[in-house]
Amino acid sequence: MKNIIELRNLSKLYRMGDTTVKALQNVDMTVESGEMVAVMGPSGSGKSTMLNMLGCLDRPTTGSYLLDGKDVSGLDDGRLSEVRCSKIGFIFQSYNLIPQLSVVENIEVPLFYKGVSERESRSRAVGLAQLVGLGQRLWHLPVQLSGGERQRVGIARSMANSPLMLLADEPTGNLDSKTGADILKLLNDLHDHGATLVVVTHDPDVGHQCQKIYNMSDGTLTLGNGSRKEAG
Repeated sequence: MKNIIELRNLSKLYRMGDTTVKALQNVDMTVESGEMVAVMGPSGSGKSTMLNMLGCLDRPTTGSYLLDGKDVSGLDDGRLSEVRCSKIGFIFQSYNLIPQLSVVENIEVPLFYKGVSERESRSRAVGLAQLVGLGQRLWHLPVQLSGGERQRVGIARSMANSPLMLLADEPTGNLDSKTGADILKLLNDLHDHGATLVVVTHDPDVGHQCQKIYNMSDGTLTLGNGSRKEAG
């Protein structure tokens, strides 16, 4: 299978006064096309920095990040923005929906930035809303939706530009256990239909749904020992 993500000896250092903080240390990681992979670890382990790197929101101090075979670690802000728009779909713990926009209009936001025509954008957004089970909620505002429904909008929006991968940050973190299980099932369904997903989480129940688990501790990354999905 083709590697979508390949991190090679990647490190990120921050200066805080006279102190150097090693947020990531010599990280190696691969994610193949069609895989569902978890990055797990407690608060302060480096998950947020890792998320920023994988999402092309920051650059490493040393090492390289190959996304779809191309090194993006040295790109300028404009090029990184283009990469994020075309290759990465983001799913946020806090949904990050625009309150004044309906379900369909929120899903259309990435398409607007990519310059997709209004007609195609509307058609694609309606189709994605139906795919995630919101066909009857197309014109509802976020305030009129439950937490699970808001996250479904976020997932639909993440797929709008047909990205290479979906990057999920604690996708069930703001949801009760039943709703969280429903969202996990939706993510698994997307994976079963070929989506590549990287899920950053501290929740073992989420991680064990993935094919591979990477564990973070003090900025280092190690590959775990399998998952429930592999065994199941």
